[in-house]
Amino acid sequence: MEAISDTSAVFYLHQIGALSWLGILFTEVWILTAVVAELSVGRQKGHDVPDVTAFAWMRVVDPQRLPSQWLSLELGPGELSVLGLALENPGRTVILDDDLARTIGRSAGLNVWGTLRVLLESKDRGLAPAIGPLVDKLQSAGMWISPDVRNRVLALAGETGGSQ
Repeated sequence: MEAISDTSAVFYLHQIGALSWLGILFTEVWILTAVVAELSVGRQKGHDVPDVTAFAWMRVVDPQRLPSQWLSLELGPGELSVLGLALENPGRTVILDDDLARTIGRSAGLNVWGTLRVLLESKDRGLAPAIGPLVDKLQSAGMWISPDVRNRVLALAGETGGSQ
């Protein structure tokens, strides 16, 4: 299984020490020049961001063209590029956290995951005994997760409770 990831999943999985899990769940993960640029800006601002060149399973690949029908929507350059590359490579899983981008990706028939889905799949593969503490760490790292989404994800993982 192969994937294309936006900045959010790469950044947040790195923050909780789980970025390497993408290399276990997927044989190859493509990120875009826009993602590398966003991470570089974060590094320049003093944020702890991953060195994506350190992962043999991660490659920088850009779309041949951007989907012009979505240019007027409020998508960032990363999301638009990820969706463009995913349309050119529809067999790859697309990892996006932005609600609008996820909705557009699904409506285009793409297999869309988010960071929380990565955690669920990682637990299923035995990479984490529980994801509740990881969801808490994501929230502490700045990822906004509504109480409803948090509860649904923990229920899917067979977990309940935990801190908010």
